[in-house]
Amino acid sequence: MRHLLVAGLVAALAVPAAAQLATAPGQPGQPSAARVAAGTYQVDPAHTQVTWEVNHLGFSMLQGQFGAAGGSITIDPKKPAATKVEVTFAVDQLSVTSPQFANHLKSKDFFDAANNPTARFVSTSVTPRGANKAVVAGELTIKGITKPVTLDVTFVGAGDNPMSKKANFGFVGTGTIKRSDFGLGYAAPAVSDTVKLNVNAAFTA
Repeated sequence: MRHLLVAGLVAALAVPAAAQLATAPGQPGQPSAARVAAGTYQVDPAHTQVTWEVNHLGFSMLQGQFGAAGGSITIDPKKPAATKVEVTFAVDQLSVTSPQFANHLKSKDFFDAANNPTARFVSTSVTPRGANKAVVAGELTIKGITKPVTLDVTFVGAGDNPMSKKANFGFVGTGTIKRSDFGLGYAAPAVSDTVKLNVNAAFTA
């Protein structure tokens, strides 16, 4: 696709991937929110990513990715509805299948990354859905345009990272947006206006 779409968010989500979230007994992280101590944690940029997917011309499904540039979460497992999260994504460092495609996405046809190098997600509410799931509502800003976004979120696991010796935990989730809402409507509807977002969000003490 040389035509494309959209950008970041955060905090986490739940996908059909829920079936893929099984944690092996020997892994440091385990799916118990009780292992998270109340406090504010910083985003782990090396392990946080947003993957987007669009239908390209009706021929194939096409994906790309943004990494995190910064952010944090304030969380108390005893008060999940009070959780606050904000994450900034590095649009100017997007990852796709070729340098030419990446340059087109960074151009004024799409993200205008020279003038808008980042996208930002800020939560406005968290609604728990059982022990390890929640609906996270928030505002996504891309190219200076802010729109509401709702994410389905699943807690993956928490524990001490054996490399950093620090507490880590993370979420996974999904959501959808319309790229035209953010001034990214180039080549729609030949390239789908609806964009599927998969978010892997990791946080560290």
